[in-house]
Amino acid sequence: MLYKIRFGKFGEQIAIKYLGNQGYKVLVKNYYTREGEIDLICQKNKVIHFVEVKTRTTKTFGWPEEAVTKKKIEKINLAVQKYLSENEINLDWQIDVVSIIIVKKGKNAQIKHFKNIVQT
Repeated sequence: MLYKIRFGKFGEQIAIKYLGNQGYKVLVKNYYTREGEIDLICQKNKVIHFVEVKTRTTKTFGWPEEAVTKKKIEKINLAVQKYLSENEINLDWQIDVVSIIIVKKGKNAQIKHFKNIVQT
């Protein structure tokens, strides 16, 4: 289990670097609530992005983004609502997914960014 957690954190670091290169500013990492969890909360321009990061080493069990189920999105959305309320944020927002497949023993990563997966 420890490997899985460290691997997930490694994927998040790759996502942070990727998003930073795309002009996103990371505001919060690993926002936890009873309702759900958000991997990264970022801002680009005047939009808040709630980012779910999924990392894999292979497509054997499907693409990483396929693990973001309707139930997972519902939990993320509950956490989003709590974050917005707690922080009194009135900006536009969206939920994004960053899908990462790490190849060649961590030397290369295939990254896909799915923007605004749920219409708000």
